[in-house]
Amino acid sequence: MASVDKKGKGKSGRRSKATKAAGKSEHPPKPHSKRGSNKFGRNVRNVDKPGKPSLLRFLLVRLTVLIVLIGLLPFILTLIYIPASIHPVSTLMVANWSFGATVNRRWVPLEEISPFVTQSVISSEDGQFCSHGGVDWAAVNLVVDDLIEGERPRGASTIAMQTVKNLFLWPNRSYVRKALEVPLALYADMIWSKPRMMEIYLNIAEWGPGQYGIEAAARHHFKKSAKRLSRRQAALLAVTLPNPIARNPRKPGRGMKRLVRLVEKRAKQSGAYVKCLK
Repeated sequence: MASVDKKGKGKSGRRSKATKAAGKSEHPPKPHSKRGSNKFGRNVRNVDKPGKPSLLRFLLVRLTVLIVLIGLLPFILTLIYIPASIHPVSTLMVANWSFGATVNRRWVPLEEISPFVTQSVISSEDGQFCSHGGVDWAAVNLVVDDLIEGERPRGASTIAMQTVKNLFLWPNRSYVRKALEVPLALYADMIWSKPRMMEIYLNIAEWGPGQYGIEAAARHHFKKSAKRLSRRQAALLAVTLPNPIARNPRKPGRGMKRLVRLVEKRAKQSGAYVKCLK
């Protein structure tokens, strides 16, 4: 019996030692390696998890999105300004409000503005207002010819271009601003009717220091409403538009009086030129 026990114990001991040896020989599972091997046996880096974007890349993406939104804003606002119940304000008005400067504006619909005003403004600012699509390409070609010949370029801004400039851009002249005016004017002329375009323009244009819109101008300069302006007064205000800070319709100089007579003459013959407003 003893021998049997010894044999059994011996076998058990041998099995135990073998099991321990096998356990020692087994290697514990290694963590997932960051490197693998391709079909050629070369080590390659594991790209399971992409690296975090850098701060510079994050800022560039945000800046790009901001620029795109700013670029789209005028086109979105143009759609918002379609209803007559919406009364837009100009960037210059917003700037004056921001700095605490005087802003005097009272919105009036087009039917409450003297027809002498629209006749005079079209005759003075944009004779082809009813016929072009926001940009007077014939006038633009003349400007280009003047630049090529080295002459001082004449003005080619249309009422549509001046309107989008007042609404969305800055007042200082530059070729960059002019380049932006063209697509915005074409778009606005396509979206708005001609009467709506004229109504917005007459209600946001600057007619004197702190005086915005034809109603404020009429009351400030002539103590009457825009609806009661005479042909002469309308011509005086129209001639003021290119430089409302330096020109005073109540005290016109010799050169300004000459322009007023010319505008009055054209306004009397403007029937076909203002037909889109009737």
